[in-house]
Amino acid sequence: MSRSLAAHVLTSGGFITGAIDFGADGRIASITGTPSDERAVRDNHRLPLVLPGFIDLHVHGGGGRDIMEGGDAVLRVAELHATHGTTSMLATTMTAPMSDLETAFAALGPACANRGPKGARVLGVHLEGPYINAGKLGAQPNFARPAQPDELRRLEALAPIKLITLAPEIPGNMDLIEGLVASGYRVQLGHTLGSYDDGVQALARGAGGFTHLFNAMTGFHHREPGMVGAALAHATYSEIIPDLLHAHPGAMRVALRSIPCLYCVTDSTAASGMPDGQYRLGRHQVTKCLGGVRLADGTLAGSTLTMDQALRNLVNALDLDLRDASRRVSTHAADYLGLGDRGRLAPGAWGDAVVLDRDLQLLDVFVEGVSLDHPHAR
Repeated sequence: MSRSLAAHVLTSGGFITGAIDFGADGRIASITGTPSDERAVRDNHRLPLVLPGFIDLHVHGGGGRDIMEGGDAVLRVAELHATHGTTSMLATTMTAPMSDLETAFAALGPACANRGPKGARVLGVHLEGPYINAGKLGAQPNFARPAQPDELRRLEALAPIKLITLAPEIPGNMDLIEGLVASGYRVQLGHTLGSYDDGVQALARGAGGFTHLFNAMTGFHHREPGMVGAALAHATYSEIIPDLLHAHPGAMRVALRSIPCLYCVTDSTAASGMPDGQYRLGRHQVTKCLGGVRLADGTLAGSTLTMDQALRNLVNALDLDLRDASRRVSTHAADYLGLGDRGRLAPGAWGDAVVLDRDLQLLDVFVEGVSLDHPHAR
């Protein structure tokens, strides 16, 4: 059964005031109406705003569950993030022994093949480590090791890997980048002590982006520009965590001016959507307190961010217009993965959409044409 929604609809060409029709096949059947500018639609109280559904390429957990648990954890995580507007996501694993990764991947394969009725679409896996630098673990457990193609083949047989984070300076890793990219993986640089030159060389070999820009990588200095400098000078795509804890708004403004397709991720943990307390992050125990998640030594350990709050932070704290902000929580991530039918509202694209009021609070979420009727709807 199709469904029509009267709204201000954000298309690739701007806002259309009219209606969006979701077809029975889960895709957008049509968008009709007349062009409108952002100020007019934000001032109009009669109709809601409809934006492309959010896409999060870095999700460790949510709702008290951690991706590394295996079992039904990924389904619960996908449900929690769907209630905050995420319509598709990459389940993100931690640096861990192979046995732990296989436990997680065994559950991720079925979840990628079959979406839960109340959850976001799990597009695949972001393998964040273990091929990283032990000197830049951040909140990753210390099971770092050089990239091993045999391990990747074993894991790929269990669930589709879409994105691999690695440190290019680790012996052997740089030489594997071209082959990984040729095999269809997106490779990005993170948890790295690599130099500016390491970053530039990795990009030349096919690496496509950077993992949580500024965090867990060599910083910028005018005589040693580091991995941050390589990203700012040469990247087209990069993640950033816009929770206003992981990066100062001024640093985010620098990145926005430097990296054309900078896109937002949550790096969310089991603590997302939960009260303060103790939670699991891979083999670590972490504490949620004062809006952040930390290890016992105070190290930031992922976040409690959700993508609806990411959108509001971009608009309210960084003064982005809504069209630009929407691209950074949706379209750029889809383009990075080569998904031309997600991250945009157009006839034939998947019916992934968020319905918002003028204050950018969620009213409803559509995943593949179906309203989730989630707790934020009213």
